[in-house]
This record gives sequence, structure tokens and C-alpha cells, in this order.
Amino acid sequence: MSVDSLLQAIPPLLVYLLVGGVIGIESLGIPLPGEIVLVSAALLSSRHELAVSPLWIAVAGSAGAIVGDSIGYGIGHHYGRSLFDWLGRRFPKHFGPRNVSFAESVFTRWGVLAVFFGRFIALLRIFAGPLAGALKMRYPKFLAANVLGGICWAAGTTFAVYYVGVVAETWLSRFSWIGLALALVAGLTIGFVVKRKTERMADRYAEEQAD
Repeated sequence: MSVDSLLQAIPPLLVYLLVGGVIGIESLGIPLPGEIVLVSAALLSSRHELAVSPLWIAVAGSAGAIVGDSIGYGIGHHYGRSLFDWLGRRFPKHFGPRNVSFAESVFTRWGVLAVFFGRFIALLRIFAGPLAGALKMRYPKFLAANVLGGICWAAGTTFAVYYVGVVAETWLSRFSWIGLALALVAGLTIGFVVKRKTERMADRYAEEQAD
């Protein structure tokens, strides 16, 4: 069975549920590859024969981000800083003292802007809901930033990747999967660069605090 046949056998509803579910769980504070799932689904939607709609991917991604962050906010608001002690034991790479301290400094300084722009940065994305709740940020302000950030991130990423995939297929019609693969690699590379830059910022912050 060819790759195209395998992909055509995937129900579009399953793709939407996967996108919304993974992003929602990631937004709770569980480190899952939400961005990779979103980018991959958006690339699938650029293949029109697969009947996967970029609009519904954007809707599913936005809904997962908004609902997941809101639940994470509630959990953080209820458990406070003890939640991050527990997460640090379960996921030390993501919720170690260095990352928690850096994220808290960002949220304390920028407030709701950290919720909005944090959606675009992998290191801060998993902190947005739980940390905003733990810091007792007012929920109406959090919700406004959460909704705007979730929609801008999910819809913006989906349609940007979708149109890149369409262009790649148009210009590389004989090697469309190569074009899509290159587009995916480019998107993931940009995400990796942003993530590494954020991690270096966290390292510098930790060093400054130690001095």
C-alpha cells in the first residue's frame, strides 16, 4: 500500500481530535509535541485529496489551546506552587527550578502579555495556564489573553504551513512529498531555534540569580 493510500484511509475527524487533544494536554502543563502535531496536520491539509480541512485544524488547535490552558489555570490556582514541585519531580527537564524560576520572572514582569506571547514559545507554552493560576492572575484577563493567543498561534501556524505546503506541491508536483518534508523541516527548525534561544535566556537568568 502506498503512502497516499495510507493517508487517505485516515478519517479527517481523527486528525482534528488528535490535534485538539494533544494541544489541550500540552496546555495543561504536560510536555507533549503539540506544535509538531499541529504542523504535521496542517501539511496534510495541503493535500486536497486527503479531505483534511485547514480551517477545522485551526479550530481544533485553538479549542485545545484555550480549553487546556483554562483547565491548567484552574489546577494552578487550586494547588499553587506545590503543583510545580510535583511537576518538577515528574518532568525535571521541563519543570526544573531553573525553568520555573525563569517562567515566573517572565510572568511577573509581563503579566497577560506573557500568556499571549508564551503560546508561541515552547518553553513557556506549558507554563501559561498553570503558572498564571498559581500566581493568582485575574481570570478574565487571563482568559482574554489565552483566547487571543490560542487563536493567533493555532490559526496562524495552520494557515502559514498550509500555504507553504500548497506552494511546495505546486512547484514540486513530481516530488511533492519532498517539498512537504522540506517545509516541515523548515518549520521545526525555526521552532527549535526559538526554543534553544529561550533556554539560553533561562540559563542566563539562573546565572544572574546565583551571582
